[in-house]
Amino acid sequence: MTSQFPCRQSRRKFVWDMGAGFTGLALTGLLSRDGFFERIGYGSEKAAVNPLMAKPSPTFGRAKSVIFLMMNGAPSQVDTFDHKPLLEKLAGQPLPEGKKFTNSGGRKVGFLTPSFRPFRPGGQSGLMISDFFENVRQHADKLAVIKSCHTDSHAHGSALVAMNTGKTFIGRPSLGSWAVYGLGTENESLPGYVVILDKRGGPISGQPNWSSGFMPSTYQGTLFRPVGDPILDLRGPDFLDRAAQRSQLDLLARLNDAHMAARPGGSDLASRINSYELAFRMQAEAPEAVDLSKESKATQDMYGIGKQPTDEFGRNCLVARRLVERGVRFVQLYSGGGHLEETWDAHKSIETNHGQHAGEVDRPIAGLLTDLERRGLLDETLVVWGGEFGRMPFSEGKGEPGRNHNPYGFSMWLAGGGAKGGTSYGETDEFGFEAVKDKVHLHDLHATILHLLGIDHERLSYFHQGRDERLTDVFGNVVQGVVA
Repeated sequence: MTSQFPCRQSRRKFVWDMGAGFTGLALTGLLSRDGFFERIGYGSEKAAVNPLMAKPSPTFGRAKSVIFLMMNGAPSQVDTFDHKPLLEKLAGQPLPEGKKFTNSGGRKVGFLTPSFRPFRPGGQSGLMISDFFENVRQHADKLAVIKSCHTDSHAHGSALVAMNTGKTFIGRPSLGSWAVYGLGTENESLPGYVVILDKRGGPISGQPNWSSGFMPSTYQGTLFRPVGDPILDLRGPDFLDRAAQRSQLDLLARLNDAHMAARPGGSDLASRINSYELAFRMQAEAPEAVDLSKESKATQDMYGIGKQPTDEFGRNCLVARRLVERGVRFVQLYSGGGHLEETWDAHKSIETNHGQHAGEVDRPIAGLLTDLERRGLLDETLVVWGGEFGRMPFSEGKGEPGRNHNPYGFSMWLAGGGAKGGTSYGETDEFGFEAVKDKVHLHDLHATILHLLGIDHERLSYFHQGRDERLTDVFGNVVQGVVA
């Protein structure tokens, strides 16, 4: 016969309940460590108040911020960073049989065509870099060139979305959004993720390239203009001074706090509250961040500011440096706007197209690398360069000097932020047609960028529609060969 406690509970049941309780404590600890409560909106009161709150890197990472130089339209790898001497020898011959090429898009398939400008070795590493980037070549020992990139689409719109989000379809968070979601930002008066477009227009797939997708809008990219007010309609009406604005926001905050208190765990309202407060703070900070008059003439000259054709991209690069200097986590600059020849989409002529666009960006990019290094920022700033895919090693018809799209093999490079300088990683075949050695998919590239930021791409997830979503989905490996 078992004795009874006053609460009519047997000793056996009491011991059982105690054991289950201890098990529950252990389970709670494990779930908390795995981020379960933060994902469903509980146990993260600070994150709910300020979703952009800076967070320490989960693992060791030298990079604190990223500057992504997006060459919209797809530069030719065999004319920039992937030297293929055999193209000179086989010029005028067709691509050998056995090379699968099915996505010409209705365009003519011509003959193997050598690089339009000579390649020369740069730095002590001897990296071969085309004369299209003679200024960047002076920084060869800072570059980790990945020559074996490949992607899943040969169309600009979907390939750009894939380069930015990991997938060819819209609706997913971009790389910058994931970075800010994982690490927050170190400046509460500026966005964590800034995008600066080419004055000729944005990429043809538009806003999905910097969208936060299924994440709260707090993490999406903020479009900046490099001249004047960086954000349209940021300033309030003239009759409303800052004291009155502050009073309005305080009232709104009290009402929203009361609403959230009755509905714990919601993230959308917290994001909207944060956006109001951020906009108010940006009214003072953002114009100063893009005010290049505070920079010396020598610095502006180094970026090519005040001269053509480098003025615009030079300004954008200098603004990018000023932003990461102020704690912005992710900055993306676009070269090339609109479509076709206004971008790097060199169907008509590599020499004409790349001559124009490389002429606009070569000096500013070199200036950016120099400036980051001399200010001690290069070690903690990862610079990424590339386009949505590459271009074919053959022309678009007999006597035609342009090249078609190539998703099978292309080049990108990393510099600073823990990247291994003076490195050539991976290879395309002898023609530069497809990646054949140490192939790097976009998932691998994204995993590597996150790794350099101190984030494990397999652990950075967001709970959405019953599934832990990741930037790299169930794929991706860190490219250790480009990590210092």
